[in-house]
Amino acid sequence: MRIRSLLPISALAALSLILVWSTSGAHEGEDHGEAKGAPVTISFLPRTEAASDNFELVAVLRDGALQIYLDRRRSNEPIVDAAITVETPNGSVEATAEPDGTYRLPAPWAAAPGRYDLMFTVVAGGTADVLTASLQVPAAAASGQTASPSQSGGWRERLGRTDPYLVVAATIGFALGMVVMALLARRKLVPAVALLAIAAALLASTAFAHEGENHDNTPRAATTAGERDLARRLPNGTLFVPKSTQRLLGIRTDITSSSAHRRTIELPGRIIPDPNASGYVQASAGGRLSAPEGGFPRLGTRVSKGDVLAYVTAPYQAIDVSDMRQRQGELDQQISIVERRITRYEGLAQRGVVSQVQLEETRLELQGLRDRRTALDHVKREPEALVAPVSGIVAEMNAVAGQMAQPSTVLFQVIEPSRLWVEALSFDTLTRTQSAAAKTGGGQTLPLSYQGAGFADRNQAVPVHFKVEGEVGGLRAGQFVTVLAATEEERQGIAIPRASVVRTQNGQDLAYVHASAERFEPRTVRVEPLDGERVLVVSGLSAGMRIVTQGAELLDQVR
Repeated sequence: MRIRSLLPISALAALSLILVWSTSGAHEGEDHGEAKGAPVTISFLPRTEAASDNFELVAVLRDGALQIYLDRRRSNEPIVDAAITVETPNGSVEATAEPDGTYRLPAPWAAAPGRYDLMFTVVAGGTADVLTASLQVPAAAASGQTASPSQSGGWRERLGRTDPYLVVAATIGFALGMVVMALLARRKLVPAVALLAIAAALLASTAFAHEGENHDNTPRAATTAGERDLARRLPNGTLFVPKSTQRLLGIRTDITSSSAHRRTIELPGRIIPDPNASGYVQASAGGRLSAPEGGFPRLGTRVSKGDVLAYVTAPYQAIDVSDMRQRQGELDQQISIVERRITRYEGLAQRGVVSQVQLEETRLELQGLRDRRTALDHVKREPEALVAPVSGIVAEMNAVAGQMAQPSTVLFQVIEPSRLWVEALSFDTLTRTQSAAAKTGGGQTLPLSYQGAGFADRNQAVPVHFKVEGEVGGLRAGQFVTVLAATEEERQGIAIPRASVVRTQNGQDLAYVHASAERFEPRTVRVEPLDGERVLVVSGLSAGMRIVTQGAELLDQVR
């Protein structure tokens, strides 16, 4: 009878436990109100946008005022020197320019929730336009507060959102309570205490398992004054990028158009010096190197044609030295004999025994012997001077004092850096009328002019020479480049900058379409090379779309 009298009390206690846990939120700070598979909605600061053929405008309600962003619609370039007049519920008001490139308009009328029709008159760069837009101000934004889950409904709504974990825990607790009461009635204290400990652990683990967690997939609405919007990827795959973030990332756009373009082929190539403005410095005979006055020229030093870069002293073996000394002795002996003959002829010439012609010939003979003797001394003492064949900079140097130089060794290479060529290997026949450009690994584009093609194959390809036109700063001889040569074949398609195409992790090429003022839509595209700066879109885009031409890589990082 005692146990039966306690059964109703236990059942009532279990029911109270279920209600208390479901209404008070056993998982502190948790909200299970969003069912799985329900659509996710994202709230932003109250905003409106308008666009025309020339301008694109976005107005954001922040801190009781409208912050206005004005850009050029085609390029997405900010306009900072415009005059904007807005027709508001309080009359015509002129927006003031801010230092950050935006425009500010006080909006006291936005303190009350509702829908407001606005008309913007924009004058910029001699162009005037009128834009209309509607601003929807929700109640939370007007009051400056954000509704929390605990304030969103009464106890009936919270009761309808009971966590199934709590129901299971309450049921188990009720069963354990009944067993414990039965044990206590039979005075079995030890099993009763053990079951009470198990029940306490179960309730504690259920109560704090998800403490502070929010199971509602809907982000909190950004309606509190002072909050700011953040770029994010929406559930449908598009990107929401506020105008402030677009300006920070330097996003630029352009409108696509379809036209005929010549098909382009890619050729491997490398930078070579102009053969008429470069040269090698080599020794004509083997010898020992020595530096000129001031030392060897350093790499990158500019030299002029005829400047001495090094000296080469030819080595002499013992037999060569012996032969040279013997020859010198013979010449010295002949010189001495001829000198005495001249002395004797001078006396005889005065008396008419020897003719004057014979005397002059003997003197000439003596001069020739002396010149030969002097030449032998110079050969032994003076080294060979290695001079620069052209004017330019020293691009390569392999000279060390005391080094034995061989005739086939290149000691210096002199290049004129402003005159460079590109040598490419082509499997197709190229003509002088075709246009070409080279692209470096760093993205630099070089316009090229055709110079000629070889007649003999090199590895089943024909070498083709191009001259680099324009600025050549940062280039070096031997640098590898990709040559893009246009063929006679034409393709119809849309040409976009190479920077507009982003390669994803799965290997697909994406281009971002500027769908609206703050929305970007990724499009899968198939492209082919066109020239150094553009690619040809074969599929994925159509004419008239606004695509991102600058900052696509940064947009792809938005999550």
